[in-house]
Amino acid sequence: MKCSLLAIGFLLISLQVMADGKALHDQSCMECHATLMGGKATMIYTRPDRKLSDFQQLESQVESCGMAAGVEWKPQEYQQVIQYLTKTFYQFN
Repeated sequence: MKCSLLAIGFLLISLQVMADGKALHDQSCMECHATLMGGKATMIYTRPDRKLSDFQQLESQVESCGMAAGVEWKPQEYQQVIQYLTKTFYQFN
């Protein structure tokens, strides 16, 4: 029973991290990405010639984009966005 509750707790935390990461991403990133990709913002992640090939590159890119966009995210918020992008588009481990 205790293990089941713990597993449910981790799942709920993971779902919340994903939801928070998506909200931060959508609020701060989609407009610029849409401009860069002719209106198709998520294509920046799915295009055949995408530039990121590992988790470290993704972390670096999110930090660079965050600075360029002037976001004032806390370190944990950067990690939420990175986790959202990893699970949604990149599947880096």
